[in-house]
Amino acid sequence: MPLSGRPLRRRTVAAVSVLGLLAAAVVADPAAAGQRHAGGYAATIQRASYGVPHITARDFAGLGYGVGYAQAEDNICLIAETMVTVNAERSQHFGNAARNVTSDLFHRRAIDGGAVERLLTGPRDGIRSPSDEAREQMRGFAAGYNAYLRRTGAANITDPACAGKPWVRPITELDLWRSHWARMVRAGSGALADGITAAAPPRADGTPAPAAAPQAKAVVDARDGAPAGVGSNAYGLGREATARGAGMLLANPHFPWDGADRFYRMRLKVPGRYDVEGASLVGEPLVQIGHNGRVAWSHTVSTARRFTWHRLTLVPGDPTAYRYDGRTRKMTTRTVTVRTQSGTVTRTLYDTHLGPVVVVPGRFEWTTGTAYAVSDPNASNNRALDGWLAMARARTVGELRAVLDRRQFLPWVNTIAADQRGSALYGDHSVVPRVTDAVAAACIPAEFRDLYATRGQAVLDGSRSACAPGKDPDAAVPGILGPANLPVLVRGDYVTNSNDSHWLANPQQPLAGFPRILGDERTARSLRTRLGLLQVQQRVAGTDGLPGTGFTTANLWQVALGNRAYGGELVRDDLVALCEAQPAAIASDGSAVDLTAACAALRGWDLRVDLDSRGSHVFTEFARAGGLRFADPFDPAAPVSTPRRLAVDDPRVRTALADAVRALGDISLDAQLGDIQTEPRGDERIPIHGGWPEGGVFNMIISVVEPGVGYRKVQHGTSFLMAVELGRGGPSGRQLLTYSQSANPNSPWYADQTRLYSGKGFDTIKFTERQLRADPNLITYRVGERRR
Repeated sequence: MPLSGRPLRRRTVAAVSVLGLLAAAVVADPAAAGQRHAGGYAATIQRASYGVPHITARDFAGLGYGVGYAQAEDNICLIAETMVTVNAERSQHFGNAARNVTSDLFHRRAIDGGAVERLLTGPRDGIRSPSDEAREQMRGFAAGYNAYLRRTGAANITDPACAGKPWVRPITELDLWRSHWARMVRAGSGALADGITAAAPPRADGTPAPAAAPQAKAVVDARDGAPAGVGSNAYGLGREATARGAGMLLANPHFPWDGADRFYRMRLKVPGRYDVEGASLVGEPLVQIGHNGRVAWSHTVSTARRFTWHRLTLVPGDPTAYRYDGRTRKMTTRTVTVRTQSGTVTRTLYDTHLGPVVVVPGRFEWTTGTAYAVSDPNASNNRALDGWLAMARARTVGELRAVLDRRQFLPWVNTIAADQRGSALYGDHSVVPRVTDAVAAACIPAEFRDLYATRGQAVLDGSRSACAPGKDPDAAVPGILGPANLPVLVRGDYVTNSNDSHWLANPQQPLAGFPRILGDERTARSLRTRLGLLQVQQRVAGTDGLPGTGFTTANLWQVALGNRAYGGELVRDDLVALCEAQPAAIASDGSAVDLTAACAALRGWDLRVDLDSRGSHVFTEFARAGGLRFADPFDPAAPVSTPRRLAVDDPRVRTALADAVRALGDISLDAQLGDIQTEPRGDERIPIHGGWPEGGVFNMIISVVEPGVGYRKVQHGTSFLMAVELGRGGPSGRQLLTYSQSANPNSPWYADQTRLYSGKGFDTIKFTERQLRADPNLITYRVGERRR
């Protein structure tokens, strides 16, 4: 049974107001965690300001229990819905929309095939199979979640999103592993789910079977391998870039503000074994982005492709058989059935020894002669939890690099890090299919070479074993590029990444010569990448208008939330001159538009996306309409500053401005951004600063305009924000979760950090005991139970 009892510490009125949400007996001494219930679960939870839990346990089972309990207190509906998804039950509970049916078929295929169970077999060394520590965390998380659910009861959950819903149920350790697996394959087979579930042999007349796979088509059409809807900025700052010579890190992931991919702040400690502060995605039992006492790290979404295509040569007369090294192989079939609100859906899915068959109408068709399979090395990635555990124990970026080299566990992200000694690291040591330049030259058919050269998608000859995934000698597992084929950079000044490829982590030392599947090189960088680099260079030189030179956590926070729109800095004056000279324009729909008011709004704009910035939304919509077209070419020798001149003679520039005016409707063109860009929290609308990357904004906020109304709901963007300095006295700095700790509208932690973000405020790093005890809102309680 969970421990219960009378709270001992009520530090402030704010603390008293949240006690009704906490299930716990409070203990005065956090070191007492785990002394009771030998062989069971026990954890001490200290809730600091903004509801951030600091969790201490004597072992990883107890730590997982505390994390599961705390996350359930704050976000039980998000976790419960994720369990519905990975158990292939969305259509049963949330309706028969095509995306739910596709999701259920994809996950039912994985369940029936035992995909996750296979990953839990083998030696528990953290590479071939998860370690006991990782398993204990998952087991404890499930137990802690279930303890909270038992205590509360589904009918008494205070979040209306799932109160009393039949899909809120106890969870198992296997449920959590399935959820974790789904995140691993998000940029690979998971992104192709509708192409996998739509695949069917050609009809009797030889024409392709009817199929719809819009998600898979979007993946094929994308410029790189980054999964949709996520992104990030990160700085690793070394001794030469900081004011006091200590390493510093800026973490700034751009993730959805709603749903299962929200971040959750927490501090986790198993004395002597694990001690880390930061954030993870809801439903994960450990910190994924954060810091220990000497090293800090973040992740940015990588451009590398996560799967390879294999073109199959089919046997004449049998479209479900293919030739391989001169022999015939038969596809395997699996019939999967899912329940929906109107009955059942049954579909036959097709597999090869290389991976599932996929169709993308108009791109990769299944004909009488050819079909396409994909291999996704993340589908067998069971190394991630142990990898993050090992990262958290690194004492230098050198040790952290060794973890990345040995474990190769990151599914689709780069790593940016800094340490107390003042070294900074960038590396794309993520899971990347083994397509070297030699493999590409020998195995990509001529008609697909341009696709590989321009977008990094490898379509390999699926009829030869020589073109199957092989093994690099230094790779952690077969089928992926080993560390020698992956980019890494360690410097004493800085490294950055804003979701472009590895090439320009630092312009003074470009990373080049790596396999194309990782990303492009010597090509124009995004405006967000360029601004990110420029901001570092100007701060180090002291030319950004802020006092002094070099970074402190205070001015790093100012830079991150400076809300510069670099596209506007480059072209606004030329755009206004063009607009004023030719105020009559034709929109892309053929309608005539008077640009006079738009010209005036842009002339008065302060070139930022702050709450009091007027006219910024005009430039945002202009950039989104494709108006940022440059007259000068990109120069690889000047990648941060080129291109930079507006193509004033290109008629599409004026058309884009006209389209912007049309898109805004009746919204005043000189309105303040804070009056029209907001985030709802109950009846409150919180003003939100930041903007779209198309305009060159570093502080990315994606919110779609409603004509005549404004930007009423943030979709994704800046989420967890952390500026940490690794000083000799311990880590210090600032952190924030923009959408707040809880998705429950009845939680006191539903909107507090969102208001803080609106005012560019912050919470402080609380890693040392002294930092934590200085928090005036600290509440301490203990949870635990005997193992069943």
